[in-house]
Amino acid sequence: MPAQALYRKWRPQLWDEVVGQDHVVQTLRNAIALDRIAHAYLFSGPRGCGKTTSARLVAKALNCLHQDPKQRPCNTCEHCVAVNEGRFLDLIEIDGASNNSVENVRELRDKISFAPSQGRYKIYIIDEVHMLSMGAFNALLKTLEEPPAHAVFILATTENYKIPATVASRCQRFEFRRIPVNEIVARLQTLCEQENVQVEKGALELVARQATGALRDAISLLDQLVSAEDSVTLAQAQALLGTAVGQTVQALSAALAANDTTAALNLINQAIDAGADPRQLARQMVDYARALMLVRLGNAALVDATAETRAIMAQQAGQWQPAQLLRAIRAFNTAANEIKGGWQPQLPLELAVVEITVSPGEEPAVTQRSSLLARETASTGVRPASTPPAPVAQPHSPVQRSTSPSVSSAWAAALEHLAQRNKLTRMTKSELERSTLNGLEGAVLHVFTSANIIKRLKERPEFQTAINDAFSEAMGAPHTIKFQSVESARKLDTKTETNSDLIATGLDLGGEIVE
Repeated sequence: MPAQALYRKWRPQLWDEVVGQDHVVQTLRNAIALDRIAHAYLFSGPRGCGKTTSARLVAKALNCLHQDPKQRPCNTCEHCVAVNEGRFLDLIEIDGASNNSVENVRELRDKISFAPSQGRYKIYIIDEVHMLSMGAFNALLKTLEEPPAHAVFILATTENYKIPATVASRCQRFEFRRIPVNEIVARLQTLCEQENVQVEKGALELVARQATGALRDAISLLDQLVSAEDSVTLAQAQALLGTAVGQTVQALSAALAANDTTAALNLINQAIDAGADPRQLARQMVDYARALMLVRLGNAALVDATAETRAIMAQQAGQWQPAQLLRAIRAFNTAANEIKGGWQPQLPLELAVVEITVSPGEEPAVTQRSSLLARETASTGVRPASTPPAPVAQPHSPVQRSTSPSVSSAWAAALEHLAQRNKLTRMTKSELERSTLNGLEGAVLHVFTSANIIKRLKERPEFQTAINDAFSEAMGAPHTIKFQSVESARKLDTKTETNSDLIATGLDLGGEIVE
């Protein structure tokens, strides 16, 4: 017979055992003690935070035989034990995903009028209620509004925005929240003591963070860790969960802050070769960059980390600019969503690194030169004179144009407006943000962009129209945007420089310019 899963074995059986939902527990306990029972409840929140467990506790409390209402559920009376063992006839649990038709609701409606068999109330728990069809919701409305006195509905959902307003307005709504890391760790430590297993606190903190606020997920991960060993270290937990060590994340952050593309790419590939999961690494970088942003902006109290890690974050946060951190968060978040386990799973991570460290039109930083300069500085005490940067050829501009801050702001506002209306994908918006504004000539904005954008504009003329309209609205007057690829601009610059050399040579030989 298979062993019982830890999350089922240690499911809360009393109100005091519910973790991280005090605002819900206190309200429900008071309502039961004062006998102010609603006919319908709507529990919403992320997965694994206690919605179904709380619904079962309500069912136990309403049918508990204890004389003192404040002590319900007692967990010892006949009805409480029957609920725990799954044999209480007046508790009906329905899976909304598989019983979502009108016929299922009609069947429920026909049976609800019968009196309870054992307890005072007949409790209907409909899990994942958002999966019901619209016809099923409509069939449920009248029963939900005026149920028999002995019936109580408890609807549970992870997506409350999918619940029709006509249904939600007939229920008392309770929002379940993600459980903080420290409360998850405390609960896991209690379970380890009860199960007589040894797990390092660092490993428990790693499990709690991986659970992202879901206690059930955390207990399932703990169950997986202790299945092989009764003593689990942080290194074993990192290997099993596929997470990179903290030093790797911190080193990668330092390389990105220094715009050291080569070092950052090496760190990513070393971590993946060592067994780190690419998606987990991307999520770790999102979490770490978010923490750095909070520290950088003076909100270090919101960061859930050890004192040692906070000290490192405070040191690294000063090396980042807020805009650069925002770019890093977006880039790694996109990478986490794009990683699908293909033949090059680390590619989205590498693209994120390049996007963060390399500006448009700029070559990646060469680690060898920076290392050589560092060694020379260390040996001589004098920093070598840097080679003056080569002049950058500007795009050909035959007419005097201006690019004021208001134009840049209008361009950014137009892109944001299009993105909010789902007319731009995140990747396309990022490409357009990296485009170069070459000035406003009358009512025409000249923009140098990638060949990929030029191709999309040719394939979809309505795309060009939408951008023109959004920019015109942001500027407050009709405008047109003229796109040109960066590659063609460079060819034009080369041709112009060649023609200029020929003209200069002709003038040196005694020629003159005839207009």
